[in-house]
Amino acid sequence: MGMEPLAVEGAWRVTQRVFGDARGAFLEWFRADELEQVTGRRFDLRQANLSVSAAGVLRGVHFADVPPGQAKYVTCVRGAVLDVVVDIRVGSPTYGAWDAVLLDDETREAVLISEGLGHAFCSLEDGSTVAYLCSAPYNPTGEHGVHPLDPAIGISWPTVGRDGSPLEYVLSEKDAAAPTLEEARAGGLLPAADDVRAFVATLGPDAR
Repeated sequence: MGMEPLAVEGAWRVTQRVFGDARGAFLEWFRADELEQVTGRRFDLRQANLSVSAAGVLRGVHFADVPPGQAKYVTCVRGAVLDVVVDIRVGSPTYGAWDAVLLDDETREAVLISEGLGHAFCSLEDGSTVAYLCSAPYNPTGEHGVHPLDPAIGISWPTVGRDGSPLEYVLSEKDAAAPTLEEARAGGLLPAADDVRAFVATLGPDAR
């Protein structure tokens, strides 16, 4: 497993070691000990999610109140998605910035996203299946979203799918009604960078 920091602090691209032969392939797609060595923090698994999306489906930008927040470890087990992380931490040097990683069933890469960051993805083909591990269970009263098409963030969503066909974006009613980043900030929904940093510091390997 190899890990490379993304442009948004607190997010990493994870490159897997895939062992293949005539029978198929095998990989260890999650190793808590290796993540801890690189990041200096624990990833306490509390929930595992699986989503299946048609081509063009946009999910996000989702985030949770900090504390406890919700760190995520994301991969695509079938199909392909463009996975996006957005810095929504007020006071962060990269506030409003985003980065993206193509996750698919060929490279088997993953993304680790720390608490206090926004997460979204776009499905590039029908049946794209995303599996993600979460550090905290879903809390409906502490979950929020920012509109994935907010021009102020300016995410460069793909316009064609994996097969080259044009994509028509499909959003849930909740995501379509989500505020812009500035509206979420004005409404006090966004986490403060200092609060996120203080909380993540409590997740050090020796702070149990």
